Amino acid sequence: MSHTAGTSDVATVRLALARGSAVVLPNPAPLTCVVAATEPAAVNAAKQRPPGQAVALWAHHPVTLDRLVGLLALDPADLRLARRLLAEELLTLLVPVRDEAAAPGWLGPATRDGWTLLFGARHPGLGPLLDPFPLLYVSSANRTGQLPCPTPADAAAVFAPAVPVLAEPVLPEPVPVEPVPAVPVPVEPVQRRATTTVRLHPDGRLDLHRHGAQDLGRPGGTADYLARLRRTYGT
Repeated sequence: MSHTAGTSDVATVRLALARGSAVVLPNPAPLTCVVAATEPAAVNAAKQRPPGQAVALWAHHPVTLDRLVGLLALDPADLRLARRLLAEELLTLLVPVRDEAAAPGWLGPATRDGWTLLFGARHPGLGPLLDPFPLLYVSSANRTGQLPCPTPADAAAVFAPAVPVLAEPVLPEPVPVEPVPAVPVPVEPVQRRATTTVRLHPDGRLDLHRHGAQDLGRPGGTADYLARLRRTYGT
């Protein structure tokens, strides 16, 4: 793993998570970094905001989603839809809670007014680090009033050294399936953003809650993105 000035290695970040401290983790483009911890108050402290402010439950592990069965006001088909939207689209989802008053304590920090916030993106290189922590809370990597940090280098300038910032994992190069062109093709820089948030209603309807990386910048805009979701997932 390559290191950027101010970033931490995997061992340091794993130890911080095990102690209940907040860490900053990278996401691949076009997403921004996130703050994560096993304790929601630690996430809020890192962001310098009130300890009881709502955070997202990070649905990065099958165990996390399995624990939600019976707690959400979604039928089995829509639970499967939620899993796919989180894993394949890397969306943040607002999902309806069956009975907020009876919900377990670990769900409360991500639940407000009958809706639970689930975050779905996970860098493909972070499985070994995150799998021992199936219950994590997460929020965008920014201080209140600032934009989310696009890269670990940006995050280190804001959060380190008080909050460990993980250097971006180096993934193996994919095996090319087509000949590499002799002349490099110019690539437009990707503007990183926090994830799009979509609300999944009890009847399976989808609508936009907050703009983000998945819908902004598309040729057809948000309407085109939502239409594609409905076509692809049959909602």
